[in-house]
Amino acid sequence: MAPKAGDSLPDVTLQEGDPSNNVKLRDLFAGKKGILFGVPGAFTPGCTKTHLPGYVTDHDKFRAAGAEVIACVAVNDAFVMDAWGKSANADGKVRMLADPFLELTKALDVVLDAEAKLGTKRCKRFSAVIKDNVITHINVEPDGGGLSCSLASPTLAQLKE
Repeated sequence: MAPKAGDSLPDVTLQEGDPSNNVKLRDLFAGKKGILFGVPGAFTPGCTKTHLPGYVTDHDKFRAAGAEVIACVAVNDAFVMDAWGKSANADGKVRMLADPFLELTKALDVVLDAEAKLGTKRCKRFSAVIKDNVITHINVEPDGGGLSCSLASPTLAQLKE
């Protein structure tokens, strides 16, 4: 079932930087307010030209609105996510988390069947406002890959509520 406001973040482990650096999602957001957003794939056009750059550019606005953590997740390996973050100047602004085994993607029920275009199942494009491991707002793109409700601007407005 798709996530909804009031749901707790799943207890999953992601990777950051390289496969040996495990990040427990619930530890990352414990006692904190923040943003988690998912994308279909690192270096794909919509993700690279629009989605990630919005969060990087608006980093200071998110911080001013109370976000202590901003994290991006994709079904890619940790090395690819790290390289993508560096290429987008996300260091120190957006945590780049890899979900190579679709652990989070499946737990949130945001699996995107992208096998025809990307060769494998991926994560639907989404954004969520998180407060102490509880989802307060969730935005899943209706078609899984569009660029509307999960972008930085609408998510920032929700963070301020």
